[in-house]
Amino acid sequence: MDKILVILNHPSRVLVLGFLGVILSGAFLLTLPISSANNQYTDFLTALFTSASAVCVTGLVVVDTGTHWSTFGHVVIMTLIQVGGLGFMTMAVLFALLMGRKISFRERLLIQESLNLIGLSGLVRLAKQVILITLTIQLMVSLLLMTRWIPQFGTLKGIWFSIFHAVSGFNNAGFDLMGGFKGLTSYVGDPIVNIAITFNIILGGIGFTVIADLLRFRQTKKLTVHTRFVLLITASLLVLGTVVIFLLEFNNTLAPLDFGTKLWASWFQSVTPRTAGFNTIDIATLRPATLFFMILLMFIGASPGSTGGGIKTSTFGMLGLVVITLAKGKEDAELFQRRLPKDLIFKSLSIVLLAISWVIFATLALSITEKADFLAIMFEVVSAFGTVGLSAGLTTNLTSFGQIIIILTMFIGRLGPLTLAFALASRLKRKNHIRYPEERVIIG
Repeated sequence: MDKILVILNHPSRVLVLGFLGVILSGAFLLTLPISSANNQYTDFLTALFTSASAVCVTGLVVVDTGTHWSTFGHVVIMTLIQVGGLGFMTMAVLFALLMGRKISFRERLLIQESLNLIGLSGLVRLAKQVILITLTIQLMVSLLLMTRWIPQFGTLKGIWFSIFHAVSGFNNAGFDLMGGFKGLTSYVGDPIVNIAITFNIILGGIGFTVIADLLRFRQTKKLTVHTRFVLLITASLLVLGTVVIFLLEFNNTLAPLDFGTKLWASWFQSVTPRTAGFNTIDIATLRPATLFFMILLMFIGASPGSTGGGIKTSTFGMLGLVVITLAKGKEDAELFQRRLPKDLIFKSLSIVLLAISWVIFATLALSITEKADFLAIMFEVVSAFGTVGLSAGLTTNLTSFGQIIIILTMFIGRLGPLTLAFALASRLKRKNHIRYPEERVIIG
């Protein structure tokens, strides 16, 4: 009992166990006959893979979401996506507030860990904002998608498709109900679908603290350094991604499309590697150079405190600042006329190194067990780690061992960098009163 209490006293461990509990609960529900379209039991590994993908807001699937699962199964998956995207502690705050219960200090620590925040000030208020922002954006996107899908699918199906894809998009999950593993390829040139889905993905991926800061701008007339940094990196990656994909695929996958549709497709596929997972073009037909470029985008991922994964935009930007600092011969990394603490640099380097280490391990393991092209394997691994969900066609053909590796990769990708950052932060704040003599080693 004492050992259990010690485990539960650490916020990071509670989060890990909490997400694991949600995944296993979802897997159990998805194994039931009521969850499948053919009213038969689904094998546990398939259900576990789907549940892990939903809770980790990834979108990789071993069975077609639109045709394999029943309406009940789709509701379960959508619920898992919402819980996974917001974090189960945010959902717990919602229920606590509805019941009129006060949030304890220990629960505030868990919210802090779940939302990837630095301090405890205003946590409950931010949690309320997160819930309100999420529901508002999802409602707006649902209404926009209804203008396209109600005329196409009918009232009930059009409304359901719109709500499901709004939830999936905002949480950067990438699950779709179109069937046949075709994703949103039928809407490659559709302005409404392109605008609604990409707008949804970007807002879900920039982080709740950034959205809250933008909403306060009318009163404060200023943005925090974090918000400006995230917006700068996000905008730069989106523009760069659109241009590179457009140029690389102009005479390849985009060749049959007119110029305007080429731009829509390039923009969409620049947005979705930011951990969303939707696609309007066939990923398996992309050039190797395009696949590798998208691997880089997926590895970077979304921003801290968002529904997305990856090492995060600010972590990537921090590494860039380190290079600039060294090139200028300065001692301190500076951003918008502010000096950044060195512990952030250490954390950024540690997160990237551990992320690369796991990607290398998982890629090596799958290269041994799976009969597939090396680039396709790496693409699938990084897609899982970045909780993206884009696939080059490998996931549906994975062995049982391969599925387990991808499940672990999705789980680590969703929780690893977040929990690692806070674990490192607590360690770095401990003062060490013993300092050894300094010595230099040769590097570079």
